[in-house]
Amino acid sequence: MAFNEWVCEVLLQTEAALSAILPSADIEPIRLHRAMRYAVLGGGKRVRPMLCHAAGQALGAPGQLRDTAACALELIHVYSLVHDDLPSMDDDNMRRGKPTVHIRYEESTGLLVGDALQSQAFIALSSDALDVHRKAALMRELAYASGSLGMAGGQALDLASVGVRLSQTQLEAMHHMKTGALLRAAVRMGALCGNGLSADIEEGLDVYARAVGLAFQIVDDILDVTADLTTLGKTVGKDAANKKPTYVSTIGLQASRELVTQLRRDAHLALAPLGERGLRLAQIADLVVERMN
Repeated sequence: MAFNEWVCEVLLQTEAALSAILPSADIEPIRLHRAMRYAVLGGGKRVRPMLCHAAGQALGAPGQLRDTAACALELIHVYSLVHDDLPSMDDDNMRRGKPTVHIRYEESTGLLVGDALQSQAFIALSSDALDVHRKAALMRELAYASGSLGMAGGQALDLASVGVRLSQTQLEAMHHMKTGALLRAAVRMGALCGNGLSADIEEGLDVYARAVGLAFQIVDDILDVTADLTTLGKTVGKDAANKKPTYVSTIGLQASRELVTQLRRDAHLALAPLGERGLRLAQIADLVVERMN
């Protein structure tokens, strides 16, 4: 199957699985459930589900297990976006090409949507499709990646850095938490759904995920100054307006592009222990980097 066909298959599969996992919009509390479905369905790049499926396929994980893990990851990701857009955080009006949840509904509903989606992710991982040991491993992976030592901690550092000039090392550490932790979890959770996760493969996947996670964030920084609303699907130029440190403001646009290219090479090299089984993961790394062109 060609890569673009595989991506379309994952997108359709993920959309259907998410729709099935989310509460129906016609049961109480109706407004909350409608807002949850509004936030999750019908948009997004689904990079985390793609990484989960690619790593899982490389290690022979069954489709149902990959679907469950991929949905849990996407629910956590969307919860973080909903909360990130709130007036107390980034105060954004657009996300995925449509009004943000707190604009479409109201701020209190936006807060509850994020809370409920976080819970729904762990409800998904409680599926009977998973054996108890795998269930525990996946839950731990996701909880760690989304907590104070991962995504939430990275967001706290991001808020604290407004108007502050960070070094490249500090910026990298922040983004490994804010963006990279959940992307790394996507790769690890996909692999945990499969078999034969040897030490060299696990190490390679971690290096790969670290490189892709950082590249993803740097490309976002680049697009914030080079893309338009239609391309980006959210407000452009917010980082500069909010005086947030980015790779572009720290090392410049050209150096940022060169670093992304190097990170793609690093990601490809890290997949060597997987051989041909790492093809989809390599293609996703390419997809992440090519967004900046």
